Formats: sequence, C-alpha cells, structure tokens
Amino acid sequence: MKPLQKLLTTLFFLFALGNVQAQTVMVAVAANFTEPMQEIAAAFDKETGNNTMLSFASSGKFFAQIKNGAPFDVFLSADAAKPLALEEAGLSVKDTRFTYAQGALILWSPKADFVDSQSPDVLTNGQFKHLSLANPKLAPYGTAAIETLKNLGVYEDVAKKIVMGENIAQAYQFVTTHNAQLGFVALSQVMKQGKLSSGSGWIVPKDLYSPIRQDAVLLKKAEQNDAAKALLDYLKSDKALAIIESYGYSH
Repeated sequence: MKPLQKLLTTLFFLFALGNVQAQTVMVAVAANFTEPMQEIAAAFDKETGNNTMLSFASSGKFFAQIKNGAPFDVFLSADAAKPLALEEAGLSVKDTRFTYAQGALILWSPKADFVDSQSPDVLTNGQFKHLSLANPKLAPYGTAAIETLKNLGVYEDVAKKIVMGENIAQAYQFVTTHNAQLGFVALSQVMKQGKLSSGSGWIVPKDLYSPIRQDAVLLKKAEQNDAAKALLDYLKSDKALAIIESYGYSH
C-alpha cells in the first residue's frame, strides 16, 4: 500500500471510529441480582464502550413503574410472570424475553454456626426474635420463603416473628444490621465463588418452593437501541454465565 493511500485509509477509520458514539442503557434490575449485574455491566461497558446505568429494586416496583412509563430500556426481573405480562401488554419487544438465571434461596445469619448447614432446625429452637424475608406481594424470593415455611410446617409458629423488607435487598439488610437474627435471602447475596462469604446458612432444597425463574426482556422504548440489544446478548455469553454461576444461580 502506498504511503498516501495508507494515510487516507487510516484517516478514514479514525473518522469512522469517531462517529461511533457509545450508547446508554437504562436497566431495571431485580434487587437479588445486584452484585452479579454490577460485575456483568462493568465487563460489558469495558468491552463495548457503552454506558450501562443500573437501578435496583423489587420486581413488583419496577413492573408498576414500567407500566406507568418509566424510561427503562431493559428489565431483569426476579420472576418470569412480569416480563411475560409486559410482553402481553405490548410494552416490550416481541421475542426478546428469555431466562437469564434461576435463583436459589438460603436461610442465613451473619453469625457463624447459628444456622446448621444441613437443617432448618433453627426455625423451631426459639433462639431468634425476628425472621427477615422479602414482601411476597412484590418479590418472588418472598413468595419462595413463605412457601418454604409452609412446606416445612412451621409458618404458623414463626409468623409473628417475621419482618418484611420491600425487596430482597432490604430483607438482607435487616439481617446484616441485626434487626433480625436470620432471614431468607437470595443465595447470590451471601455466596462468592461458590462459598458463603460470611455467617452461616442452610441452602433451601428446591423442592420446597416454586422455581425462581428470572427473565429478562427488551422494553419497547429500546426497540432501536443497539446497545440494549447487545447487553441482552452479552447476558447469554460464557463470560456472563460464569459470573452468574459464581453467585449461586443456575441457568
């Protein structure tokens, strides 16, 4: 290639690169998926140059906001029902809904040896004043916790000790601030690299609660947002799946 031709080619690519602007993606993320999504978004932004803006709350709260016109591009729910409802209401882009993770529930205390890893006996030994869980009307993890208590036959015994957070993040906060001695939280909140990061816990067998299938969907506002579409594709990548699994989710 001649020097002048090479210079012109280089200038062309620099000009083209300069005209490719990073896009912003507004993502509504179920509270249980806070830490893994922070990691995934950071990796996605680094690799693509896009700007991912994350908001965390209960799925029920986001669902209501999206129906009322909240300016989100992507919704990562803690269940499958809400993304399906948005699709049926014409508020999401058809054929973009998929399961990005399946959640797991744990009965957890920040105190070492407080919860037997092999048994939920702590629920019946009377050694706690408050049991934290997420509001089942807003958060699927709260629904799973209630189902677990009923299937264990202890719901009536502990009902008066239950304190409810608006979402799973608040339920977790009640335990970490010692407003509750233990609580049902998302395994992802206390697991790092396949191990409990602190405290003690009993991973609830999955036959005690309905599957927590967490679905993602592209919202109608983002129909022409290539970065939003790319983020959903990235959630299916090997790198993202490895991060998701490291927090105790399956897929």
